[in-house]
Amino acid sequence: MKVVALLLSTVCLLDAKVSWKSALNQKLNWYGSPEARELAKKVMLYQRDNGGWPKNQDFSRAIDTVGLKELTQQRSNLKDTTFDNGATYTPLKFLTRVWQAQPSPEIETSLHRGIAFLLTSQYDNGGWPQRPYSSGYSLHITYNDGAMIGVMSFLRDLKNDSITFLREDEKSSIMKALNLGLDCILQTQIYINGKPTVWCAQHDAKTLLPAKARSYEHPSLSGAESAGIVRYLMAIKKPSSKVLKSINGAITWFREKQINGIRVIKKDGDKTIVKDKNSPPLWARFSDLKTGQPIFSGRDGIIKSSIKEIEAERRNGYAWYIRNPRSILKDYDRDR
Repeated sequence: MKVVALLLSTVCLLDAKVSWKSALNQKLNWYGSPEARELAKKVMLYQRDNGGWPKNQDFSRAIDTVGLKELTQQRSNLKDTTFDNGATYTPLKFLTRVWQAQPSPEIETSLHRGIAFLLTSQYDNGGWPQRPYSSGYSLHITYNDGAMIGVMSFLRDLKNDSITFLREDEKSSIMKALNLGLDCILQTQIYINGKPTVWCAQHDAKTLLPAKARSYEHPSLSGAESAGIVRYLMAIKKPSSKVLKSINGAITWFREKQINGIRVIKKDGDKTIVKDKNSPPLWARFSDLKTGQPIFSGRDGIIKSSIKEIEAERRNGYAWYIRNPRSILKDYDRDR
């Protein structure tokens, strides 16, 4: 609580010049600046008592005295701590850079608490949920929007960093967590006819099977989330034969399922598909587990075969076609 009191007494209440969205894209010397340290104080004010952060927060916005009081009261709210939309591991990544530029006891305490939250949120099978203190689909092992891979990438980078605040017990726990996480990735990869393909956006925390999330997010083969997983696997130094098999299986699937000759455009504010033989390949966000064909769904939860069959709100408010695997295939071919 002393750290909280100190933050409350010294935090800058004005808007930051650097937006939160660009806070991780600054030159290294900026992270030692007074502005970066002030932004770090704001970031820490949003940290909950369990060490996690809520999502979709603009830490760079101005905070008045009412806002400070609300943030203090919200510290005990554990249910909104999450890894969705970059929450928790992104603030930790920023605080790490600020600490590396100029070590601070307050920042170091926040980092240790945040890392403890990451580690204790992991399941025994190696997976991470979207929201550890929630219910329903948020407790599934969540690859959706990069949740689990975001956590693992942060921990891996932290472990490999030469400038570190980590204690020996944390280093050991992080190594164990990464090994368990890798095992979970390999175990959740979907096999079809005995061959490894890709992953679902979320998997049941107990059975590891593909699982449903929101009404329009069915158990399926996920192009977007799988691209992030393969990117993580491809960065492993001296990969095992199991990892190589996993990567090669996913790459084969990406090649087989790429969609050529179409382009997604907006006509009068509405998404539609047009033929374009010169368009780079696309992939469906979701594909049927049995047929491998693209699937689409509105809030009614009924699976359709094209985006024109679902309501405009879901058609235009969701990325049904993705491009992520393009760079994966390019890098894979380059490194062969």
